[in-house]
Amino acid sequence: MLYTRKGDSGTTKTFDSKPGERISKSSCRTESLGVLDELNSFLGLVKVKAAANSWKVNDKTPEEIIAWSQNNLFIVQAEVAGSDKKIDSESIKEMENWIDSVEKELPPIKTFFISGGTELAALFDVSRTLARKAERRVIKALEEDSIVVGPETLAFLNRLSSLFYALARLSNHKSGIKEVPPSY
Repeated sequence: MLYTRKGDSGTTKTFDSKPGERISKSSCRTESLGVLDELNSFLGLVKVKAAANSWKVNDKTPEEIIAWSQNNLFIVQAEVAGSDKKIDSESIKEMENWIDSVEKELPPIKTFFISGGTELAALFDVSRTLARKAERRVIKALEEDSIVVGPETLAFLNRLSSLFYALARLSNHKSGIKEVPPSY
């Protein structure tokens, strides 16, 4: 059944809820879960659009990197919801390897760039901002003691936006589109 009516009063439960315990849908914890879900759902669209690209990063297509990111975001969501699932340090190293490989292909960053270029680059830029938003919400919930997450989770969320930024830049680069700095 897709509905239970239990949340009609504005509450929900998490993996670690005690019997009968419910939390507000407006809590920092629930907001964190919602923003993580928003990012993961948006990545579904990015993955569909990325399927048309043939370039790779360390033998992984953009589509495969996005699917990997989505699976790891489910681990983060589970951890925020109170399960015993955790991001491991190997996942962070894998992401750093992708970012490092992309950076080797691109000119160094000397300024901010205006989002756009290819459709995929623009979608990666939106993903980057959603990842930063999710990171802020998780940190807020952590600071308010409404969740417990490991340091690997915080590192993962911090690196995720860097990964999407690198992929946005690479998408434009592979298409021969020059990055445009703001004209302040």
